[in-house]
Amino acid sequence: MRDSCLALVLTLASLPVLAQSAQPMAHAPASASTSLTITGPGGKVLKLSPEDLKAMPHKTAEVFNEHAKAKESYSGVPLSDLLKQVDAPTGEKLRGKLYLLGVIAEGADHYRVLYSLAETDPANHTGDVLIADQVDGKPIDKDGAFKLISTEEKRPARWVRNLTAITVKPVE
Repeated sequence: MRDSCLALVLTLASLPVLAQSAQPMAHAPASASTSLTITGPGGKVLKLSPEDLKAMPHKTAEVFNEHAKAKESYSGVPLSDLLKQVDAPTGEKLRGKLYLLGVIAEGADHYRVLYSLAETDPANHTGDVLIADQVDGKPIDKDGAFKLISTEEKRPARWVRNLTAITVKPVE
């Protein structure tokens, strides 16, 4: 009897902990991104300000944002164009073991996502992955200076707002 009472007490005592762990993890509030650091597979680094990105050739993509339940028009620089500047292989140079390179994008709140390098390369993938600085013709202020979006996502789970860093590295 004593053992079963002890087991009951321990079970009841653990319920608040179990209830907390069942809750979805909330991201820590983050300050808006004001710069973007891109690191290539060989360690070459490109640092961009909002002005730097704005001065580059842009592409516009129409997407349906499942979270907002609305069509949105994003304007930004193709990620592949930026990755070329840090010597990431693209096009015909992307082959063999290089298909094991991953692109990790991180926001100011430390939310991180992974794309294969091939998913960001228009020679290998039909979708667009953009580093956006505008939505519907206006700056994306509420999501920081930079936001990573992908036109091939059914829901924007791998989009990164308040984007601060992109790193290309092997995933082996």
